[in-house]
Amino acid sequence: MTQKTSAVASATQNHPDDENILKAAKLKKLAALEEGGLSAFPHKFERTHKQGELQDKYADLESGAETEDTVHIAGRIMAMRNNGMFIDLVDPSGKIQVFSHKDSTPESEMEKLQYFDLGDIIGVTGTVRRTPRGELSVRAQELTMLTKSLAPLPEKYHGLTDIEQRYRQRYLDLIMNEESRNTLRIRSTIIRAIREFMNNMGAIEVETPMLHAIMGGASAKPFVTHHNALDTDFFLRVAPELFLKRLIVGGFADAVYEIGRNFRNEGLSIKHNPEYTGIEGYHAYLDYYDIMNLIEDLVRFVVLAVHGTTKIQYGEHVIDFGPPWARKSMVDLVTEETGFDFMMLKTPEEARAKAAELGFKVDPKFNWGQVVEYIFGETAEAKLIQPTHVIDHPYDISPLSKLHRDNPRLTERFESYVNGWEICNAFTELNDPRDQLARFEEQVAQREGGNEEGMMLDDDFITALEYGLPPTGGWGIGIDRLVMILTDSSSIRDVIAFPTLKPRN
Repeated sequence: MTQKTSAVASATQNHPDDENILKAAKLKKLAALEEGGLSAFPHKFERTHKQGELQDKYADLESGAETEDTVHIAGRIMAMRNNGMFIDLVDPSGKIQVFSHKDSTPESEMEKLQYFDLGDIIGVTGTVRRTPRGELSVRAQELTMLTKSLAPLPEKYHGLTDIEQRYRQRYLDLIMNEESRNTLRIRSTIIRAIREFMNNMGAIEVETPMLHAIMGGASAKPFVTHHNALDTDFFLRVAPELFLKRLIVGGFADAVYEIGRNFRNEGLSIKHNPEYTGIEGYHAYLDYYDIMNLIEDLVRFVVLAVHGTTKIQYGEHVIDFGPPWARKSMVDLVTEETGFDFMMLKTPEEARAKAAELGFKVDPKFNWGQVVEYIFGETAEAKLIQPTHVIDHPYDISPLSKLHRDNPRLTERFESYVNGWEICNAFTELNDPRDQLARFEEQVAQREGGNEEGMMLDDDFITALEYGLPPTGGWGIGIDRLVMILTDSSSIRDVIAFPTLKPRN
């Protein structure tokens, strides 16, 4: 390294927080490199090995051993020591050390070290060795600048600690934090395992519309967008449910599923992002008891694919996904928590009055089922740490579920909870078009009464049911929450590569 370059490096080290000075130093090196006739952004590099591959291949190479094996590697400079004699070169598979010394590296190549900075992406050709201290290295014979990094990386010893910056500049978070890279890689493993499970059981993966003329498939507040050519408003889908059922009606397959984004125009929290990834599946000739077994098998398959065991650590809890999962009715859980059986009450007025007597402030518009659901959420939900199916939801809050075969005030619906979070919603599907029409009309009345989450009347879906939907079990899992649990992540933003954030302006 020249005396001039050393002075620049020294100056920047004295101002670690001044990004303008650091960037100016990088631009100066870029100019010097290009003046020397070298490219800072070449088109291609012929790589023979990834860093992780070399670590595996030479795992048994003894300390101090030299080989004549020539390799071509590439990656980002994450550390430089002794004026570039030692470089930690990182790629997505791992890290390897690059050793450049005047005794083995040509002088013309040694000169290039003066242009290198932390964050640069370089290519290296050299032979494999293991240092006397046991570090696998590549003895450099040729060094190639592949991409000159112009933005300075965060200071090494403190890293990228600003949470807001980590989410807004996810690329920088991934460069600096191995934990973030691993979390998103595990997310991919989870989705791959879900697909494997579903494909193995013979289900067919499909795609349905993201733009819906009629909002339906879930109780949620939608996003609205406008199609200019048709001069028509559309809703970003809140759920693919009604289209997936149409495929079962059409005899396309006995089992279909879709993995994709849904959009809910609701608040942000550690468990909620306005756009989220879910999977929904529909299975002809199954009921909600069958779906409970399916969900247990699917989630256990995924947990084993990620962890190799059914027992995992989340925060302070050890969660066991082994069979069987607990099954408790929503009304029974409310009874356990309050000491009162709401099944004894017949009218919404009675339910609201009893809730007030018990100390709960419920919306004066709540019906009986909404009161039960609210008290469940306030008392029992957070306590469901181990995997639990909360079954037999009230009719009033389940507009797409088939009536319970033993109690018409309830439906054959369940939600699966882990760590106090809902991860799955499922039911025996309502397939009587007369009943479904009446439920839709109730939802429309609620919507007109001010419930923004009420569903709309989908006439074509009623027509599809009139052609005949076989007995069907359906379900949906929020993949983001499942990833949170399986990666011990405390915020949904940690498991989404680019979460929704408030605009800076």
